[in-house]
Amino acid sequence: MSFIPLRTRHLGEEQVLCVQDTGQFFRTAPPFLARLVDEQLSANDDAFLTGEGHFLHDGDALGQAAYLYGLAERADHAGPLDYLILVPTLRCNLSCSYCQVSRAGIHQPGFDWSDATLEAVLALLDGLPGERIKIEFQGGEPTLRPDLLRMVIQRCQRFGERQFVICTNLQTVDDEILALFDHPELYISTSLDGDLLTHRRQRTATTAATDQFLANLERVITRYGAEKISALPTVDPLAPPPIDTLIDSYAGLGLNSIFLRPINYQGFARKRHRDSREQSESWRAYHEAFVRALIARNWADRSRVIEETYTSICLRRIFQPGTDRHVDLRNPNPLGQDYVVIDHDGLVYPTDEARMLSRSGVIDLAIGDVRSGWTGERRDLLNAHSSNFDDPACQRCAYQPYCGRDIVDDLARYGRIDVPRLDTEFCRRHRHLFDLLFRLIYEDDPTVRYSLSRWLRLDGTPPALGISHL
Repeated sequence: MSFIPLRTRHLGEEQVLCVQDTGQFFRTAPPFLARLVDEQLSANDDAFLTGEGHFLHDGDALGQAAYLYGLAERADHAGPLDYLILVPTLRCNLSCSYCQVSRAGIHQPGFDWSDATLEAVLALLDGLPGERIKIEFQGGEPTLRPDLLRMVIQRCQRFGERQFVICTNLQTVDDEILALFDHPELYISTSLDGDLLTHRRQRTATTAATDQFLANLERVITRYGAEKISALPTVDPLAPPPIDTLIDSYAGLGLNSIFLRPINYQGFARKRHRDSREQSESWRAYHEAFVRALIARNWADRSRVIEETYTSICLRRIFQPGTDRHVDLRNPNPLGQDYVVIDHDGLVYPTDEARMLSRSGVIDLAIGDVRSGWTGERRDLLNAHSSNFDDPACQRCAYQPYCGRDIVDDLARYGRIDVPRLDTEFCRRHRHLFDLLFRLIYEDDPTVRYSLSRWLRLDGTPPALGISHL
């Protein structure tokens, strides 16, 4: 009989989380670990470990196959290219201090797709295999070029499954833009930083511009329903808005998902918000208080469920491997394969953050261009470091099966990819998130279980989510 190794993490003085490399986990107490190390397991210990799949008996072909399947299910396997971020223009009609992108002024020439770039993008779409496509239009402000958006959407009609997302500041919503929004496969993504005063201050917009944005946001919600619109707040960690005020701003518009995003150390934010390189413990405390406020609110009013989007993504990483493709948490994190970014000048980047770094003059992370392709040494060099399997700190971490590797984030913050993992903001952020989630998983509280089960998209009576051996 062989024992599958466990990684451990203390969640409290008398609580230890044990996780095997398939992501299977249980909670126990320090005396059990002592018995395990001393090889003095009781009959009850042995029965528990065997029953939960932590012991494999010799000759157990089914158990061995199940273990190997669990490992494979946790590893990401890139399929064909079916997700494109397209930047038809870098021009924008706003100038937000925390902008992640080095955008261009609204009247500056030379920052839109050329005819040659457009034709190359359309030819790329024509040659894609498969029946599925997702396209996210970024900028700049993509609605400044509705003609380009229309041509791309029309070219994608051959795909059996298609989805489009326009990331827009909603400053201008005229009949031409509404005609685009009317496409049933198209969704709207925008930014709502909280109440009126917070949003106006952070967007560095005039009172009239802020009023116009809110009017347009309410207009599209009324026209299409909240399900077609997603919004996220960009939060200044040094001066976050009151939690209830921020939640009320979203709930009042019927928006049930809030992606709580601190200012990202990218683009113009690198110069104007230098403190955003690292997040403090006060920010992590704010995030935890925000999640618990949502849990209390969901229980008090069960007619709707509001989630913090990234917390839900991490929760699903624990229980539902392979159900999402969130690129921050894939492992390995294949770059330039099933997902690429095509900039306004036709250059191709592995991620949108890589584009931002290049536009900010930090490091050139372009891996090719849309006309000649991007399978070459640059992409291969990035992919050689896109896994956490070989990192010594990750190999010892209980959360390795749920976590990923983001070398672009390391380059943005530190200018290098070999900073010890435990010293990176990516690692600190995700250790905090998974610590929080496992504490919630093991809270014997129907209030907590209600939100967790809904964030996992489960219906019915909230289940007890964790397994314990105490």
